[in-house]
Amino acid sequence: MTQVIRLTMVPSPVAVALLVMLCGCVSQAAGYGPGGWDKGHATYYGEGDARGTMGGACGYSNLYSTGYGVNTAALSGPLFNGGATCGACYELTCILNESKWCYRGKNIIVTATNFCPSGSTGGWCNPPQKHFDLSEPMFTTLANRVGGVIPVNFRRVACYKQGGMRFTINGNPYFFIVLVYNVAGAGDVQQVYIKGPKTQWLQMYRNWGSQWTFNGGPNNIVGSALSFRVHTSDGRQVISYNAAPANWWFGQTFSSGAN
Repeated sequence: MTQVIRLTMVPSPVAVALLVMLCGCVSQAAGYGPGGWDKGHATYYGEGDARGTMGGACGYSNLYSTGYGVNTAALSGPLFNGGATCGACYELTCILNESKWCYRGKNIIVTATNFCPSGSTGGWCNPPQKHFDLSEPMFTTLANRVGGVIPVNFRRVACYKQGGMRFTINGNPYFFIVLVYNVAGAGDVQQVYIKGPKTQWLQMYRNWGSQWTFNGGPNNIVGSALSFRVHTSDGRQVISYNAAPANWWFGQTFSSGAN
C-alpha cells in the first residue's frame, strides 16, 4: 500500500492524493510545474566515458538498469548542490542567436545523475557557472557536435517516470544504506524515513547523492517488512507501506505501488 501526502497548495488535495493512491502507474506528481528559465552552457562526453553508463555522484549505478539511460546530465556545483538535486529533471534548449551550431526548434529533458567537478570539461564546470555535461546523444539533439560548447536556456520541469519509486537496500543489520530512485514529480529526494512494523518512523541521512543511511542498530527492522517515507522538494511526502517484504535481504531492489 502506498500513501501520498501532498503538502503543497494544489486544487482539491484530497482528490489528487486519492487519484495517485488508486493508480500505481502515475508518473508525474500533480501540482508540480515548470520553473522559470535560466541561462548556462552545455558540453558532452563521449560514449566511452564512464559517466555514459554510470550514475556517478548520485549513486544510480548503471543508468540503463535504473531506467535513466542517456537522457541524463552531470551538473556543475551550483546546480548539483551537494547531491540534493540528484533525480531532478531539466528542459534545455540551445540559444540560436548565440551559436551557429544550434538546431532550431529542438529541446531535451534530462535527469540529473552525476556531478561535473571543477577543472573538468575545460573549466566549464567551475563555480559559479551553471553547466550541463550531457551524454553525446542529448547534446547532438540540440546542436552539431563540432560546436563542443553551446549556450543553453534551461529550467526545472516535472519528471515523468514509469512505475513506482524504487529502493535498493545495502549494508548490514547495523548499517543500512538505501538508494532511492525513479522518483516522479520534483524528482529530487530531500528526506527519507524508514519504518518496521514495531517501530516509529526512523530518520535516515543523506550519505551521498541519492544514497540514504540509517545506522541506529537493527531496531526490529531486520527480518520484518520495511516501509519508506520519502520527501521531495515540491513539498510532497510519499509513504510506501511494506515496500520490502519481511523476507527482504541486502542487495535487493523493491518498488512501491505509486510515485
